[in-house]
Amino acid sequence: MLVDGKWTEDWQPVQATDAKGGFVRQVSGFRNWVTPDGSAGPTGEGGFPAEAGRYHLYVALICPWASRTLIARQLKGLEDAITVSVVEPALSPQGWRFGDYPGSDRDALNGATYIHEIYTATDPSYTGRATVPVLWDKQRRTIVNNESADIVRMLNSGFGDLARGDVDLCPADLLPEIDALNASIYPRLNNGVYRAGFATTQIAYDEAFSDVFTTLDELEARLGADGPYLFGKRFTEADIRLFVTLVRFDAAYHGLFKCNLRRIADYPELSTYTTRVLDLPGVRSTVNIDHIKQGYYSIKALNPTGIVPVGPDLPGLDDVAARTGL
Repeated sequence: MLVDGKWTEDWQPVQATDAKGGFVRQVSGFRNWVTPDGSAGPTGEGGFPAEAGRYHLYVALICPWASRTLIARQLKGLEDAITVSVVEPALSPQGWRFGDYPGSDRDALNGATYIHEIYTATDPSYTGRATVPVLWDKQRRTIVNNESADIVRMLNSGFGDLARGDVDLCPADLLPEIDALNASIYPRLNNGVYRAGFATTQIAYDEAFSDVFTTLDELEARLGADGPYLFGKRFTEADIRLFVTLVRFDAAYHGLFKCNLRRIADYPELSTYTTRVLDLPGVRSTVNIDHIKQGYYSIKALNPTGIVPVGPDLPGLDDVAARTGL
């Protein structure tokens, strides 16, 4: 991580634990918002008006949090308004790195080699982890926001007429229910797989493992009764947040993160749902199974040899090995 603007030691996946040895995720450090008129959003300061070509997303295709923002960008029709750079999938000793791995980019915008340089370009004395996604303001040359939940919501409503008005990922009448479902799925499943994979004690692992599969069982029943999406026929940001975990589960979390009670392939409703979301316009271009496997299996704390498995067989995902159309 960065300490007073300086990179310290090699990258480590776990930098904080709770009293039980459980994985604790860092809180995002930049929380400004893009709004149609540049006024302040729910957090942070104002001065970030919606303008075509002004903003840039730094992402990793391995990362579910970054992929949330890519999906929202596609569904809201903001591909021409917001440019994108993709880092290499493997975690380097200095974290996320730009480069020439297929499907990755050099940083033509700021000339950085590592994502942590984008953070110090904003704050030379920054202390914290250098995570993705990052929403960057080309005009002010600063990070606007690095919290994926915020970025998804500002892509939905913050870009005004630049975005598709017929797609609403967070409709006002569903907002309380969306917030409640997100608050349940995030700790138990989205972050639950990380709590299992990065647990440092048996009790922390056991609790996370139970949360993951209890949640998957509940979602299987919910989709079977009320599908095709989490809120019936209405696709929302809650579906994006669930999908990015499901599409990575069998390729990475089932084996490497020890979430091996069942695969998503063993859940009929969740399997069909994952394919249904994947087939929405633009979503398939945000999924890269090669990056997902190369990235997760590069984590030395979990896979010291760095060997990437050839399998598993992932029906319906055999054509998402390369990024297209971002």
